[in-house]
Amino acid sequence: MTVDVKYRTTASATGGRDGSAGTEDGNFQVQLSTPKELGGAGGPGANPEQLFAAGYSACFIGALKVAGGQLKLKVPAETTVTAQVGIGPRSEGGFGITADLKVSLPGLDRADAERLVEAAHQICPYSNATRGNVDVGLTVA
Repeated sequence: MTVDVKYRTTASATGGRDGSAGTEDGNFQVQLSTPKELGGAGGPGANPEQLFAAGYSACFIGALKVAGGQLKLKVPAETTVTAQVGIGPRSEGGFGITADLKVSLPGLDRADAERLVEAAHQICPYSNATRGNVDVGLTVA
């Protein structure tokens, strides 16, 4: 697979799950903390799963807009995507993640909403990156 890269960014983390992370340009900085469920203190910082959930949900809305243009369906301004990301041990060893996207498209009939979500799932870079590696559930709210 080749990708015609149109944008590239750089971020770094120090201290792992109990450190900090940020982008090279300084536009994004975040304190990190390990959730209690993973053996951490559960401090006030964010964790990688939260960051992935936020990124995936925002990116999926962009994919919905592209798909909407292709399918001649207007994506409502009130559209929301809620991503729930889970992490845990894999039966094969190591750790894995899961993702469930709940998509709300107010005003669209269910058939159009489902068609739009399926098309967006084929377009979204996060969906393409996870396909075959991460169980991703899609629900139209």
